[in-house]
Amino acid sequence: MDTRDRTTPSTPSNIAVSRNAGDTGFDMRSAETDPLTGEDISRARDRLAVARARGNVQALKSWRWMRLLWLLAGPGVLVFLGENDAPSMLSYAATGSQFGIGFFLPFILVTFLAAWIVQEMTVRLGSVTHRGHAELIFDRFGPFWGFFSMADLMLGNFLTLVTEFIGIRAGLSYFGVPGLVAVGGAIALILAVTMTRRYWTWERILLGLALFNGLFIPVALMTHPDWRAVGHAFITWGPLPGGLGSQNILLMMADIGATVTPWMLFFQQGATTDKGMQPRDVSFGRWDTSIGTMLAAMFGIAVVLATVPLYSHGISTENYKGAQFAQALEPYVGRLGSSLFALGLVEAGLVAAISISTSSGYAFGEVMHQAHSLNRGIKEAWPFYLTLLGSAVAAGAIVLIPHAPLEFIVLIVNVIAVLAMPPALLFLLLLVNDREVMGDSVNGLWLNIAGITVTVLLIIAGLGYGVTTVFPKLIG
Repeated sequence: MDTRDRTTPSTPSNIAVSRNAGDTGFDMRSAETDPLTGEDISRARDRLAVARARGNVQALKSWRWMRLLWLLAGPGVLVFLGENDAPSMLSYAATGSQFGIGFFLPFILVTFLAAWIVQEMTVRLGSVTHRGHAELIFDRFGPFWGFFSMADLMLGNFLTLVTEFIGIRAGLSYFGVPGLVAVGGAIALILAVTMTRRYWTWERILLGLALFNGLFIPVALMTHPDWRAVGHAFITWGPLPGGLGSQNILLMMADIGATVTPWMLFFQQGATTDKGMQPRDVSFGRWDTSIGTMLAAMFGIAVVLATVPLYSHGISTENYKGAQFAQALEPYVGRLGSSLFALGLVEAGLVAAISISTSSGYAFGEVMHQAHSLNRGIKEAWPFYLTLLGSAVAAGAIVLIPHAPLEFIVLIVNVIAVLAMPPALLFLLLLVNDREVMGDSVNGLWLNIAGITVTVLLIIAGLGYGVTTVFPKLIG
């Protein structure tokens, strides 16, 4: 058995090595210079549970494999269901209501495949190096790029957080909940989940909340989709109705932006590190990421199918926001269905708000060399918790400002994403091809081909989205 998996709370030397030494020897520090902390003890307990579940690797039974997957899964599912946030689900709702069943169903699947390729590199990078994304950029490319990546991420994250609270407020407004109560309740929930001071507990609570992203499935079933048309759409992948007009391109780019964004890299790598995953856990990290990809794709497609009746009945939804989709669906899915749709928007905003604010905390702690773990107490890691909760409170407060330019903020979020994604992806590719960092876990030929292809396509798509947003008349 690997000595990394035999760490226990009673073996300080093993714990220090487990926390800091990867298979490549990257950032090796001795137990004498790296004292035992509560974070080490918490993570060692998690690794001990993994070691007991793994047992004899050569005789790994199916039940033991499932137990291991249960213990090691989390970051991949959370990052994808977190990316199925309120703006993303509204983007899918706009897709279904404007185009019905057709081109966009397989298109959405392709965007999630691209996201899987990006996040697979992320989980491998975190498991091998035991370091967060911002920290690696800082150490490998210098302070300038480290601070640039952190500032870029935190600005984009903050503006995105504003849109999450917009979604939460809009979803709860369907039930007549005042804005102050909606935003205040969301912040209270974020505080309660974060204050567990234990990564495992935080992760399991958030996973439970994230699974409510599946509320859109019963809504889709209530609309009685034409399954023959759905199958035909996936098999034939017909042409884009109306061609490549500016509005169609904007919707395509919005759907791409609903699956791949910079915060996902920082969050999954930070969560993978906080979870204490090791190089031998990479295969389970891939399964975790694959499960998250499949669930998020399924729930996103469910939103498209749920809003197809609006397309079928010729209802214009071009200027719809939040709860208006739920209200418009009520004649077709009843009060229950529309209520589930509104609750789904609330869940999407909540899970994303927790995940995105946590990614900001990780990035700040990594670059500033401050404690940045959910296994740490508030006194030990107060800058991490202050960044996490402070960004959420500030974003929620902006949503409550009367006549705040919320629509402008949503537009700025898209522009920031265009500027942030290319450097984030390029840094990721450079890091996973750095043998000094990754050792034998560097990208192979086909992984590089896939990664470079996705990166180039996402850069083109992002630039196209930015151009058509700022200069819509360039494309008729």
